[in-house]
Amino acid sequence: MSADTTTELDAMQAQYKEAVDAWIDSIRHEEDLASGDHSVAEIDAWEQAGRDEEVLRKHAKVAKEHYEAALRKKFFGF
Repeated sequence: MSADTTTELDAMQAQYKEAVDAWIDSIRHEEDLASGDHSVAEIDAWEQAGRDEEVLRKHAKVAKEHYEAALRKKFFGF
C-alpha cells in the first residue's frame, strides 16, 4: 500500500467522521428545539432543524459510501 493511498484513506475517514459529527450535532440541535417553548417561531426553527438534519444525514451517508468504496478498492481491488 502506497503512502498516497494511506493519505487518501485517512482523509476520507476524517471527512466521514466530520460528517457524522455534524449530523449528530444537528440531531441534538433539533432535539433541543423540540424541548423549547410552544411558540410559532420555535416550531419554525424546529422544522428547519429537521430539514437541516436530513441534509447532514445525506452528507454523512455519501461520505461513508466514498470511504467504503475506497476500502473495497484497497482490499479487494474493485
